[in-house]
Amino acid sequence: MRFILIGIGLTFVGFLVLGVMGGQYQAATFEENEFGTCYEYFEDKPPQEINCSFKIMDQTVFFALVIGLLAAGMIALVKGVRGDWDSKVKPEDIVGPGNSQNEDSEGKQD
Repeated sequence: MRFILIGIGLTFVGFLVLGVMGGQYQAATFEENEFGTCYEYFEDKPPQEINCSFKIMDQTVFFALVIGLLAAGMIALVKGVRGDWDSKVKPEDIVGPGNSQNEDSEGKQD
């Protein structure tokens, strides 16, 4: 169950990061294809021309991070759905009301 929750969380974060910050990384491809020059934009000064390869590299790293988050989420989901590792607990490691071994060793009775 933990892996399913972790997988859902990682997948959600991956899509959230892509949706929130992905738009600014798409501009490099459009600028290079349409104009052949890339610009870095600032709020307080005019845009400056930069090398497109740096902007494309930033875009590639960003998308690799997003793909990594999504892949980790999918792997955790698959492991959580397929795995039966939760049910393979040694009897001496079980805690809680279902463990008869703990009740006998403590000598408590209801």
